[in-house]
Amino acid sequence: MTLKKKSHILVFRLSAMGDVAMTVPVIRALVSQHPDVRVTVVSRPFFKPFFKSIPRVDFFAVDVKKRHRGFLGLWRLFGDLKKLCPDFFADFHNVLRSQITRGLFAFTPVKVEVLDKGRAGKKALTRTENKVFEPLPTMFENHAETLRKLGFPIDLKNPQFPTVENMSPALKAITGSKQEHWIGIAPFAQYDTKVYPLDLMQQVIDALAEKEDNKIFLFGGGDQERALLNQLKRDNPQVIVMVGKVKLQEELCLIQHLDVMLSMDSGNAHLAAMLGKKVITLWGGTHPYAGFAPFNQPSDYAITADRTQFPLLPLSVYGNKVIPGYEHVMRSISPETVIDKVQCVLAVSAAR
Repeated sequence: MTLKKKSHILVFRLSAMGDVAMTVPVIRALVSQHPDVRVTVVSRPFFKPFFKSIPRVDFFAVDVKKRHRGFLGLWRLFGDLKKLCPDFFADFHNVLRSQITRGLFAFTPVKVEVLDKGRAGKKALTRTENKVFEPLPTMFENHAETLRKLGFPIDLKNPQFPTVENMSPALKAITGSKQEHWIGIAPFAQYDTKVYPLDLMQQVIDALAEKEDNKIFLFGGGDQERALLNQLKRDNPQVIVMVGKVKLQEELCLIQHLDVMLSMDSGNAHLAAMLGKKVITLWGGTHPYAGFAPFNQPSDYAITADRTQFPLLPLSVYGNKVIPGYEHVMRSISPETVIDKVQCVLAVSAAR
């Protein structure tokens, strides 16, 4: 098809944090490779900083609690978005709220396409009988395919990342000047099957913090996680708990200055990856074959639970399923394996 100048694409993705972060490299590639395209990301207000540095990308904050709540609110949302005069609507979410919104756009000249979540392949990967243990297309590839169907093919190879921002004086007062390797660790996830046991994580943190040339930043959210992170910190001055100390924009800036992020299969992995950082991930009840590995990372940066010992893995895409005997699959990943991988990545980075 022939595209007119300055085509305007609405990209709809409300939650969760990691899923929204996974759209960032795709949108960055889109505007880089299609100079006559501008994008409006339709999402929750909290995620606006994700898109701050991308040229020709605006942000529309959906008010799900008031103005855009309920069916009447979706009608208002449709009206608000229609006023932006879009030419295309890319539904990267494919849930009821986005289905209704794109359905309303179907009665306008706006061309609409929707994300194929590949449910059949994910079901085959996670079922316990007749499992098909093969890698599925990544979510980045699925988003790119949605854009291709709209007429905007993109290439995700050789990605571009934002320029590293200078830290504010307030942030630097917490972190100190960078004189060591900076390691981020995000030890939590939504479901227990995706969380590395804290006693093992304690061994990882203690071993990494023993080295004077390492400084560790612990990431999480909420009072409960802050209390657990303070336990993991012990009294080690080389370990800093970041919960509640800075807002999201400054946290993203800190992540830009890390040498490596160690994360569960969770949102922090995707925040670091969208910023071009090296990300090591630990996988228990889930598996990178489901398509949710962080962007642009070598496959050996994903450390998975032992499928020889637990052959039915993965049990689910999101980590919300467990069966008897599979409650502690993460314990098949030794702390030594994790420590060695972090040190190896740091060594490679230092050699460059």
